[in-house]
Amino acid sequence: MIHWTILLAVETAEEAATEGGLFDFDATLPLMALQFLILVAILNAVFYKPLSKAIDGRDDYIRQNRLEAQERLKKAQNLAKQYEQELANTRRKSQETIAAAQADAQKIAAEKMAQAQAEAQAQREQAQKEIDQQKAEAMTSLEQEVDSLSRQILEKLVGPELVK
Repeated sequence: MIHWTILLAVETAEEAATEGGLFDFDATLPLMALQFLILVAILNAVFYKPLSKAIDGRDDYIRQNRLEAQERLKKAQNLAKQYEQELANTRRKSQETIAAAQADAQKIAAEKMAQAQAEAQAQREQAQKEIDQQKAEAMTSLEQEVDSLSRQILEKLVGPELVK
């Protein structure tokens, strides 16, 4: 049975080879073209259109995200510039405040130094007055003692009757 099948296939192949050869334009060519066009239509409807929609959607999504990112970047740069300006203003104000505080502190220190020097001068003058007063009292007391000692010496030397 197998032999008969093989023999029949060989005979039909010989008949086909003798009829048309390599290019046989019978009804199979339009049928193959029609199958190809149907395959292209099916692939287009089932595979290429959804795939191209997905690719286009992804492209739109990427483009949209890129535009949003550029806008956010511009906003961030503007905010950074604004914060830098505010920071510079704040630093300038703080430096001015520090300079004013230093000037006030120096003024207060100078006033306190002048006040302390004035107090020291007043205390020196007071001490000098007290010293002068004590010196005067000491001199007065010394003069009295010198006078009394001189009288005693004179009395002893000369006698008490002549000294008065």
